[in-house]
Amino acid sequence: MIDVSDHEGIAILTLNHGPVNALDRELLTRIPDTLAAVGEARAVVLTGSGRSFSAGVDLKRVIDGGAVYAESFLPALHRATLALFDHPRPVVGAVNGHALAGGCVLAAACDMRLMSGGSIGLTELAAGVPFPTVCLEVVRHAVGPALDAMVLAAGRLTPAKALSIGLVHELVEPEQLLPAALLRAEELCRAPSDVYALAKRQLHRPTHERIDAARSSDDGEVLRIWGSERTGRILRDYLASLRRG
Repeated sequence: MIDVSDHEGIAILTLNHGPVNALDRELLTRIPDTLAAVGEARAVVLTGSGRSFSAGVDLKRVIDGGAVYAESFLPALHRATLALFDHPRPVVGAVNGHALAGGCVLAAACDMRLMSGGSIGLTELAAGVPFPTVCLEVVRHAVGPALDAMVLAAGRLTPAKALSIGLVHELVEPEQLLPAALLRAEELCRAPSDVYALAKRQLHRPTHERIDAARSSDDGEVLRIWGSERTGRILRDYLASLRRG
């Protein structure tokens, strides 16, 4: 599900899970485990195989699994997002193609984000599901006031638009994506590792405070809606519309 390679002490993690690296419980569970396994690497580069970084949540699994699946899927999504966000070493996202919904969240959890093509955005409301608190606040950390339009309009952004709002930091040609991401990672490694880790904790503290303040009131409602029969019907209609479109 995740291919691991090494480049001069920098771990390259490549999502390799089906044609579009759709996020299911198993892949999300693998992300924290893999990050822990490469914990001694100087930095991490996260990218995707094929034409997508990750096209988002595997909605068919959500439909088929209903409330029981949602009860384990959403915590796995939270853990994966925070494992990337809080990894103490530099994390560079090499967004090689579409990064939608949960895929956009994983990209936003990286310290630096480079993009070579495709579209990126938060399409949850278009699909008819609410935003988990952890995901919302991690993306808020990345884009600040641009979050409202991203969530409520639920659209797909071009790489140029993503650059303009700070969702990505650099646009590169596809063949230069991985070399550029490795160069960025190398630059971030110039700071001593403990100093870098402390800086991340300081920068991320407001995000964690917002998460802690909102989860008790929001997470139960988010889970209820994700696991409801109504959401299953809405998601079936959404997937059918994508097939027709």
